[in-house]
Amino acid sequence: MAEHVEGKLLIIGGAEDKKGECKILKRFVQESGGRESRITVLTAATEYPRQVGVEYHALFLELGAQEVQVLDVSDRTQANTQGIGKQFEKSTGVFFTGGDQLRITGLLGGTLLGRMLQQLYEQGVIIAGTSAGASVMSDTMIVGGEAGTAKKNTLTMAPGLGLLRSVVIDQHFAQRGRIGRLLSAISQNPYVLGVGIDEDTAILVQSDARFSVVGSNTVTVVDASPSTTTNVSETTPGQALVLSPISMHVLSEGYGFDLKRRVSLL
Repeated sequence: MAEHVEGKLLIIGGAEDKKGECKILKRFVQESGGRESRITVLTAATEYPRQVGVEYHALFLELGAQEVQVLDVSDRTQANTQGIGKQFEKSTGVFFTGGDQLRITGLLGGTLLGRMLQQLYEQGVIIAGTSAGASVMSDTMIVGGEAGTAKKNTLTMAPGLGLLRSVVIDQHFAQRGRIGRLLSAISQNPYVLGVGIDEDTAILVQSDARFSVVGSNTVTVVDASPSTTTNVSETTPGQALVLSPISMHVLSEGYGFDLKRRVSLL
């Protein structure tokens, strides 16, 4: 169900500000405990773990974190080593970098590290992710698909980490014109909420299943559960989609959304 939230999530649409006010990353440090925070950066998604890890390590220390460790998990054997839990157990915040979301799920799914991540989440530790790190938060994620017109069977989906259920996330949303592919995703199961997050924008999801918007752009929530007309089961792959009516919310900083009641919060 959409209200299945156990801890805190900060889901970032990618390209977050790293040189100016750094509002989103600063908020992550605050939610992790501020000057008492112990942050773990997971670079599993990226092909350039050293470069990306160094950048975030410096940023989080500059923004006031007490400790920052970078963990580059390059294979499933490493994700299953007994020592991996000790590196994680004191974390007050976990941050997934961008890259390829299938690298994250492929490396962590069903491993000791994956289970440790779930335990930390259940204990209230904030889990954050940007770009590909945002996509993996939900139980089903988009891993490929063209932007533009909503069409049937033109996108690829896969299981995510399942921290947020019955929601599908898309990132770089307005900047890459992804409304069509998000509509295609939720047409396959209109109960699932579609959440499109723009660049330099994030949603902070609380344990009560409410989220607030942080950042400079907008978040688009698409709810197809009211739909009475759809051609998703009738058309051939690549044909234009019909899905009507739908409910859409476009929200900026200072606004939020209740995932249980499916209403915006002003």
